[in-house]
Amino acid sequence: MVDYKQIGLLVIVAILIILPLAMFNGHGEADGYFGGSDDAAGEAITQMDASYTPWFESIWEPPSGEIQSLLFCLQTAIGAIIIGYIFGYWNGLRKTKIEK
Repeated sequence: MVDYKQIGLLVIVAILIILPLAMFNGHGEADGYFGGSDDAAGEAITQMDASYTPWFESIWEPPSGEIQSLLFCLQTAIGAIIIGYIFGYWNGLRKTKIEK
């Protein structure tokens, strides 16, 4: 049996995915689209005042962008492992309560 509610939801999801891709086709960061908040904040600070001084300096600067990306991915993986463990633990607790 066809569930029209699910088909409708799939159509809405497809429209939400395809519409932005069609609207911004051919545009990129050079046009001001898809820029990150770090870039926007840095640009706003430099436009504000030339007398801006940072509050503190970094303790350690990664030697290259690749190492910086590696550390970011490592941080993401550790966070995912912790969240996965918590959800698995809760699922195990739920299953033991159901079996009792």
